Amino acid sequence: MTKRPENLSSFNGQEALVSNLRLFINAAKMRGEVLDHVLFHGPPGLGKTTLSQIIADEMGSRLIRTSAPVIDSQRNLMSLLAGLEHGDILFIDEIHRLPMQVEEVLYTVMEDRRMDIIVGEGMEARSVSIDLEPFTLVGATTRAGGLSRPLFDRFPIVQRLDFYSLQEMAVIVAAIAKRESVDLGDQLKTVASRCRGTPRVANRLIARIRDFSEVEKLKSADLVELAFNRMEIYEMGLDSEDIRYLSFLARSGRPIGLSTIAAAISETPEAIEDVIEPFLLRQGLISRTPKGRMITDFGQEYISKVLCN
Repeated sequence: MTKRPENLSSFNGQEALVSNLRLFINAAKMRGEVLDHVLFHGPPGLGKTTLSQIIADEMGSRLIRTSAPVIDSQRNLMSLLAGLEHGDILFIDEIHRLPMQVEEVLYTVMEDRRMDIIVGEGMEARSVSIDLEPFTLVGATTRAGGLSRPLFDRFPIVQRLDFYSLQEMAVIVAAIAKRESVDLGDQLKTVASRCRGTPRVANRLIARIRDFSEVEKLKSADLVELAFNRMEIYEMGLDSEDIRYLSFLARSGRPIGLSTIAAAISETPEAIEDVIEPFLLRQGLISRTPKGRMITDFGQEYISKVLCN
């Protein structure tokens, strides 16, 4: 089981976010109030879920986790809200996927901590307001642009998580390797450089390196090289999906639309936008133009090097 950081002090990276969050939490505790609603957004695997647990621990509160696809009706949301106690942290993952009718219920809940329900039917139907216990809603999304503006604006605290630097990843990789009893030797930075600036990727790679270590009994340099070759993890942490994406753009030699790329590499447009493209864009391997996606000169050089090896 992956061990997550248990408090803000043990959370590596995202320094500005952690500093601000610590201040907001301390201020709320000094006032004896619950923390204002929080929205975390950014690429997957950077620590949004971990930070929600840390908020609950720092506030001494209970964490209730759910995800937007589960809350597919107003009835489901109301059942969830009715069970909240004073100070609870309600974490909704992928909050941009909430249906509009569910969002509309949240507006009053977030602003006034009040839930309006309809009692009765037909001519006897009437609206009844139910006051809720003070609580904190923590939303997480990989697509902040997918939130409606009214919902986005109701989060007083909005924090973006970005990819981790190589130095930050080296610290994270060292901690994970120690926990998993994996000796990376002088390959620590090599492993860190292939984690895509993402702690979740680091957890996955080191777990697999541990498997190779236990079976193959190799020195660290040979072990890491073998593991990455077998798992098809390339320089900068690109994997076989990224290579297929870049290869298709390189062969096309012109701007390509998202739906065409999705059909060509058998991926969903959402997976391409949320998982594949953010890192490739950050590394300067691709660009988005009004006519479609294009591979950059650097991307062309990179894919040519990979395909030649």
